[in-house]
Amino acid sequence: MSLKKKLGLGVASAALGLSLVGGGTYAYFSDSAKTNGTFAAGTLDLNANPTTIINVDKIKPGDTMLRSFKLANAGNLDIATINLATDYTVNDAKGDNAGEDFGSHIRVNFLINADKLDAPIYSTTLAQLKTLSPDVIKGNIFGGWLAERGGKLAAGTDDTLYVQYEFVENGADQNKFQGDSLTLNWTFEGKQGAGVAK
Repeated sequence: MSLKKKLGLGVASAALGLSLVGGGTYAYFSDSAKTNGTFAAGTLDLNANPTTIINVDKIKPGDTMLRSFKLANAGNLDIATINLATDYTVNDAKGDNAGEDFGSHIRVNFLINADKLDAPIYSTTLAQLKTLSPDVIKGNIFGGWLAERGGKLAAGTDDTLYVQYEFVENGADQNKFQGDSLTLNWTFEGKQGAGVAK
């Protein structure tokens, strides 16, 4: 390596060393702060009590049966809407229903309270109820029921729903339903309301 190159390399090394020393001795003020946060999701916990809402036998056309059950919100968020899914199975005891649905002969009257038996908020048969969309059920059944409760089933509360069932007397021969039974399944689904600023 030539003398020129050695001198150039020495000068460059010295300059680099000086810049590191100078840079290391440069001082400035600083400060820092740490933050943290947590997010905890709320809960919806819809319960029905009792879970067997009706259990009757020996019914005949014209019979009515008034039953009540509590819907409870054991969660920590309000339930703003409730949907109802209906399903049932019919046991055709004699096999002679000829395609006629026993559920078409069981009327369901949803009531706001027990002393308003003459004014149901909604009345339909089990067969029709099975085919209704959630929006129709929400608007016709639970919209009115929840409206009496401030439009919601508040967290940590329960309320009673009254239902009157009727084996409809239609004035025609209903002998084909003798001995038949129907097993009803209702599934209630609670939904939250709109989000809010927190």
